[in-house]
Amino acid sequence: MPDYAWSPANLEATTEVARELADLLPSRGVVQLTGNLGAGKTTLVAALVEALGVAPSTDVSSPTFTLIHEYGEPVRIYHIDLYRLDEPSQFYTLGLEDIFEANALVLIEWGEKFARFLPPDRIIISITYGEGDQRHITATGARLLSRTEP
Repeated sequence: MPDYAWSPANLEATTEVARELADLLPSRGVVQLTGNLGAGKTTLVAALVEALGVAPSTDVSSPTFTLIHEYGEPVRIYHIDLYRLDEPSQFYTLGLEDIFEANALVLIEWGEKFARFLPPDRIIISITYGEGDQRHITATGARLLSRTEP
């Protein structure tokens, strides 16, 4: 059972979800984003980066070909896409162990491909298609902040 769940009416409504998630995510840690192609993982990341005050959402793009994008202050964010990787050796050549230890929020698309190499205390955000343009977004993980905590 997810810790939090949302069902935005369309992909654009994920910006509201991102604002709520921005209040729930720690400033440091690993977040695995799962969902089919086109489900809205990069859209959610772009909205999160903006909601956290790091950069306008228009500055965020999919790191499918570059594999890693880094965004600055006040929260350092690494946006990683593992879609094109097939072998564990490819995963290790990225130096993700160092990134996982950095004082940063690490958002990983297609992390399920290498889940066994990701930190066990990661947060998992899943996006699935609903009816029409609706999406279902769930967030699970012990590191999510409680809505009742300051």
